[in-house]
Amino acid sequence: MKRIYNFSAGPAILPVEVLQEAANEMMDYQNSGMSVMEMSHRSKIYQQIIDDAEKDLRDILHIPSNYKVLFLQGGATLQFSMIPMNLMKHGKADYIITGHWAKKAAEEAEKFGHVNIVASSQDKMFSYIPDVSNLPISDDADYVFMCDNNTIYGTKYHTLPNTKGKVLVSDASSCFLSEPIDVTKYGVIFAGAQKNVGPAGTVIVIIREDLIRKDIDPKTPIMLRYDIHAENGSMYNTPPTYGIYLCGKVFKWLKQKGGLEAIHQINITKANILYHYLDSSKMFYGTVEKKSRSLMNVCFKSTSEALDELFIKEAKAMGFDNLKGHRTTGGMRASIYNAMPIEGVQALVDFMRDFEKRNG
Repeated sequence: MKRIYNFSAGPAILPVEVLQEAANEMMDYQNSGMSVMEMSHRSKIYQQIIDDAEKDLRDILHIPSNYKVLFLQGGATLQFSMIPMNLMKHGKADYIITGHWAKKAAEEAEKFGHVNIVASSQDKMFSYIPDVSNLPISDDADYVFMCDNNTIYGTKYHTLPNTKGKVLVSDASSCFLSEPIDVTKYGVIFAGAQKNVGPAGTVIVIIREDLIRKDIDPKTPIMLRYDIHAENGSMYNTPPTYGIYLCGKVFKWLKQKGGLEAIHQINITKANILYHYLDSSKMFYGTVEKKSRSLMNVCFKSTSEALDELFIKEAKAMGFDNLKGHRTTGGMRASIYNAMPIEGVQALVDFMRDFEKRNG
């Protein structure tokens, strides 16, 4: 078996220990005689799986009892619709545009009400997080929307927006469980699992109970209602059972690592190794303002597009894959999520240093 260093932005690297454990249980989960893929989601054995996953997630994030945890489908993108459909009580919301996905979310919300853009970093190709300390929040906004970590551009909020008392909704897909957060600062946190938690096809929604409304448009499809999913324990229909199972294993892996405080320190170490090299290199450079840098997605370029292409080609041959930047930005992107070991980042930097020496 050959394992590469996978720097994909998502679907992304998973902990080797989790994959090995899942492989061992593939044919026979806990003497059930079947795979988790095959068992009924209504069975007692699967109920224990989803209950354990929720409990472990609550433990990791210290989620208060007045928040519901939902395991849903459709990825984070479907939440761009579910959020306004369920939370727009007065038909208005404020959005902070810091990248491709925040922009997509705002465009989707406009189908259901008025969207006010209170800040944007589009003027500099989303290379920074704007000042969010004194935003022009609408008096009648139902919520304020942010995308915490911008996967494509490699930026991250390091200070939460001042919402002036309005509900904060966060798309945390690419930084979810990478650092400690105070859940009580948010009304809703959602995350597609495929970047830092589990396989594609599962989305986790953490929502304060008072935001789960029944008085929404009766034409709202039943699968897009938070109240229905909350009342049915994420089992109104068949949930993404195997995805939830793997997410649950990642939660246990995180607890074994020492929780979010411990993994955050590891993530800081990894990012510092790569950023320190970029800041000292004469060939490579980071594309993000330093104060807005992400610990999860490190975007960089070389002195020419030709060198970028050569670097990506040679890196893949050496076992460093999925380093090509997003099609809208070009260059390179190293996604160094929780499961990426420090050794992987150091090996990449060693290769970059050698490449610069040979091509500088």
